[in-house]
Amino acid sequence: MQQSDAAIKAAVDELIDLSHSIHAEPELAFEETRSVAKAIAPLAERGFEVTTGVAELPTAFRASFGSGPLTVGICAEYDALPGMGHACGHNIIAASAVGAALGLAEVADALGLTVLVLGTPAEESGGGKVLMLEHGVFDDVAMAMMVHPGPLDIVGARSLAMADLAIEFHGREAHASAAPELGRNAGDAVTVTQVALGLLRQHLQPGQQLHGIVGDGGVAPNIVPGRAELLYYLRAVDSASLDDLMRRASACFEAGALATGCTHEIRTVAPTYTELTPDPALLFAYREQITGLGRVPIAPELEAQRPLGSTDMGNVTNVIPGIHPVIGIDAGGAVTHQPGFAAASVNASADRAVVDGALALARTAITAAGDEDNRDRLLQRLVQRQEESR
Repeated sequence: MQQSDAAIKAAVDELIDLSHSIHAEPELAFEETRSVAKAIAPLAERGFEVTTGVAELPTAFRASFGSGPLTVGICAEYDALPGMGHACGHNIIAASAVGAALGLAEVADALGLTVLVLGTPAEESGGGKVLMLEHGVFDDVAMAMMVHPGPLDIVGARSLAMADLAIEFHGREAHASAAPELGRNAGDAVTVTQVALGLLRQHLQPGQQLHGIVGDGGVAPNIVPGRAELLYYLRAVDSASLDDLMRRASACFEAGALATGCTHEIRTVAPTYTELTPDPALLFAYREQITGLGRVPIAPELEAQRPLGSTDMGNVTNVIPGIHPVIGIDAGGAVTHQPGFAAASVNASADRAVVDGALALARTAITAAGDEDNRDRLLQRLVQRQEESR
């Protein structure tokens, strides 16, 4: 591990500059062109083979080093939030991923590794990792990992399965004063639906959530809206519970249309996210390494009480042994998706998270690769997955 650690520590200033630079120029989902250029530059300079535009996504990339049979996939995220910039700290994720890769490149030959940085766009909205999975970008990955910043260190972080929906209601325009009887109010369909969903909340199963906004409520008060739209996220502890919630919410969507004489359609805006299913052996290794760096993660029995929201890394961990731990920063009481967290994502604790995250990920991969039983398990899982996909 000394060689890997030394390479990361030698690049500390460069990694922190990368984090700050991505933070300074936030880019939304599928628009992260500057962030991608910044992330791949230090990799290309050190001999990584970089391919951009993978999975037919202009801001997705693969950067590989080495040719060993055990491929370690380190996921880098870099998309920002509308109006908030990097309030989810994806600048930290990208920089720590690059740092871990630089460290692992130093030991790739000795450990029989292929080190692979996967540039994964549009985590906040768009499901970049899901699209990359579908296009085979992860097909050679034996283990996948990343760290995500948050207020606390959480090794076995949990997330919720999520559906991203748009519900469009169609009515009939009319003059709201002179001839309202000729109209069918799509805006009213939205209102009835919102009331129905609000009443449904008291009957939801533990872990089920729904929240949304009005994407389109009409164009003018004196026109009966002929079109209106709701944008909703449905979440649940697992895919089965999400299916149940989808069935019940769909009844509310239908009720809104039926009560107002409108029609409706439900569109899936982005791929459905599945819940995180982290690999126990990799979690154990990561816990040892992050603790060795002086961090104190919360107890395992408390992890399920703090779901992260949702992430497309869940889809990755459902098919590939992987981890998505949270690395803590001092955000002054702010949590992700708050302006205060965006400001904190370039403070001293965030810079430390970049370095500690890189060190912990690299050390975890080295530990897994150096354990013969675990290495064999990972390679066997890879072969099995490849055979099943033929």
